[in-house]
Amino acid sequence: GVSIGSLYQFFPDKRAIIWALAERYTAESQSCISAALAGVRDAEGLGRAFSELVDIYYGLFLAEPVMRDIWSGTQADKALRPLELADSRANAEFLTAVLKRLRPAADPVALETTAFLIWQMGEAAMRLAISVDRLEGDRLVAAYKRMALRELLAE
Repeated sequence: GVSIGSLYQFFPDKRAIIWALAERYTAESQSCISAALAGVRDAEGLGRAFSELVDIYYGLFLAEPVMRDIWSGTQADKALRPLELADSRANAEFLTAVLKRLRPAADPVALETTAFLIWQMGEAAMRLAISVDRLEGDRLVAAYKRMALRELLAE
């Protein structure tokens, strides 16, 4: 491992460390999300891809405690909040693109709003799920997927 003292040779403060880690994670997650949603052409595909993405994200939080630390750091520092919002908006854009393909006659602003809100609610659901015991967390994630998919797949 790397000592905290040696990290400060490269980063001026804790915020800079968290920012760098969050940017790296954000780029990787956006690439994964974009790839998973790019080929979706029907409701069944959206349901499958969205469920898999939620499961992957939840699994990351369970397997990688550093993910929790990055999240806690971005939540605790108001200066880092814009990075999280920008990430959420970018991810929502991938979801919006799918919704527009599936429902070309729908109001695009309504689709954008729905996608952004579902993405933000997903972030909140993951944070809640890792804050409780594993069984309850699993139930919360399953409930979130059902609720989100009901809205995403609505005609």
